[in-house]
Amino acid sequence: MSTTTIDRLRDTELSYRATLVGGAASVFLLIAILGVVFPQSIWANLLGILTSRSTLSSALRLSVPITFAALGGIFSEKAGIVNIGLEGLLIVSAFTAIITTAVIGPQMTIVGLPALWIGFFAGILASVLFSALFAVVCIRFKADQIIAGLAVWLIALGLAPFAATVYYGGVNTNNLGTSLGTWTIPGLAQIPFFGAFFDADPSVYMMLVAVPASWFVLNRTAFGRHIRASGENPKALDTVGVDVSRVRYAGVLLSGFLTGIGGAALSLGLGQFIGNDQTMVNGKGFIAIVAYLFGNYNPLGAFGASFLFAGLEAVQIRLQQVPGYAVPDSLIQTIPYVTVIVVLALVGRTRIPAAAGEHYDSGDDNR
Repeated sequence: MSTTTIDRLRDTELSYRATLVGGAASVFLLIAILGVVFPQSIWANLLGILTSRSTLSSALRLSVPITFAALGGIFSEKAGIVNIGLEGLLIVSAFTAIITTAVIGPQMTIVGLPALWIGFFAGILASVLFSALFAVVCIRFKADQIIAGLAVWLIALGLAPFAATVYYGGVNTNNLGTSLGTWTIPGLAQIPFFGAFFDADPSVYMMLVAVPASWFVLNRTAFGRHIRASGENPKALDTVGVDVSRVRYAGVLLSGFLTGIGGAALSLGLGQFIGNDQTMVNGKGFIAIVAYLFGNYNPLGAFGASFLFAGLEAVQIRLQQVPGYAVPDSLIQTIPYVTVIVVLALVGRTRIPAAAGEHYDSGDDNR
């Protein structure tokens, strides 16, 4: 692909994203104007919801599993392995975190470490192990990455509710009666609206650190350069003596680690694993894929997209609680998913890494 063509595609991508951001800003401005002009209308209620600190707090919390899964997807795909099994990794980590905590005892501590945090790390470990299996199948045995990713999702989708049924007698686990809670930073937590950033679930703070840290690793370290080269030009990376397979394994395992944080935080934040239908994960892994595509594989952009989707979910939850309007709940619940479809349509030209999804054999014959 010529430099001119790449530049043209990049300009088109930026134009699409600018259009979406500008459209979102315009919609918010319109709602604000209507809310002020008609103080007794649904627009005033909607404006109140959008500017509520509780909505921001909820959006941050709901962003956690999507953002961490999106970060994991970026590392895996940048390394050349397309991992659409993020949904499955979220499911298995969410369930493992709860079951481990329950078996130990929610109020117990081991070597000074509370059971909740042992469960948290166990959820991450389960996700890493599933990722390792996925990596071996795709890298060592050269399986189709899309099919392998779907297999990870389907296995987790069946395994977690089944294990819950064996242990609890139903697909939903019992509530632990406790959760990760909130960490409050005195003083900063009292700031109007933005104080929500300083009175949040521990996983929110992890997310706010992980996003810039992921950007730094990808763009300012030798490991990040190897990850990017593995997905763009693995032959060149092999030529300079770097083991492409090892880099790809690292990318996939890091994907499992990050996604595991999101899944464990999701269930432990609630104190329960819900296995009904698509489980409590409910498509967040697939939305994460849309998020990092919309963010063009940039951790900062992926976080922005994740926050957009989570914010819409927080808004639709609160809209259902507004009395006096004949808007069906089922219609309101579609808002985040309609937005996903719109975003997918707008980011259709996102350029994936050149070698993503392609197998590569290191060796002298490729030099």
